Amino acid sequence: MKKLAIVAALLICLLGKGVATTTFKFANKCSYTIWVATLSGANSPPLSQTGFQLQPSSSSSLPAPPAWSGRFWGRSFCSTDSSGKFSCLTGDCRTGQIPCNGAGGSPPTTLVEITLGSNDSNKDFYDVSLVDGYNLPVAVAPEGGSGDCKSAGCKWDLNGKCPPGLAVTGPGGSVIACKSACEAFGDPRDCCTGAYATPSTCGPTNYSMVFKSACPAAYSYAYDDRSSTFTCVGPQSYTLTFCP
Repeated sequence: MKKLAIVAALLICLLGKGVATTTFKFANKCSYTIWVATLSGANSPPLSQTGFQLQPSSSSSLPAPPAWSGRFWGRSFCSTDSSGKFSCLTGDCRTGQIPCNGAGGSPPTTLVEITLGSNDSNKDFYDVSLVDGYNLPVAVAPEGGSGDCKSAGCKWDLNGKCPPGLAVTGPGGSVIACKSACEAFGDPRDCCTGAYATPSTCGPTNYSMVFKSACPAAYSYAYDDRSSTFTCVGPQSYTLTFCP
C-alpha cells in the first residue's frame, strides 16, 4: 500500500507539471496610486487576489489556470472612511473593501478582457474595451507565444478630450473619467440594443469615434471587433501597464 501511495504521488506530480499556467503582470507607470481589480468569468475560478493596491513605479503578478477568462481594471481616487469602508471615485466594486470578491466595476471604466486558450486550443483572445467608458490609460501585451500577439490598449489620457455630457468630475472639478454615450444618454443606437442589436445595424457614432481616433487598438463600441480583438497562441504571460 505504501508503494502504491508513492507511485500515485509521483503521477500527480508529473501530471501537474504538464498543466501550464499563465502569469498576469501588472505595472503602474502612473504618477499616482491605483487599485487593480480582477473579475473571473462565470466558468472560471477567482484568481488568488480580486483586488490590490499598486503604488507608482511598482509591479505585481497573479497566476491563472488554463482556459481562464475574465477582466481587469484599475480604480482611482480611492480612500477608506472613518468606519473602515473602502471606496473609489472611478471603477469602484461597491464591496466596501479592496478585494472585489466577484463584483464588477462601476462604469465608466477601462476594461482589459482576456480569454486564455484551453488544452485543445492554445489561442488566447484579449482586448481593451472602452464600451463601458474610460477612466485610466492601460495597455496589455503578451510575452512569448506565436501568431499576431500585438499590444492592445488605450495609451492616451482621454479625460482631457472627453465630450461635453460624458465627463465625470472629481476633486477640484477636474475630469477623472469619461462615460460612454450609452451610459450617458441611453440611446439604443449608442447601446447597440433594440433595432441596433446586430453588427449590421450598429456602427460607429460621433461619440465612439472620439475614443477610436485616440485609441485605435481598443474597443470603442459593442461591435468594434475587427480592429479591436487580438489573439496570441501560447504566451507565458501578459503585462498590463497602467499609464503606459
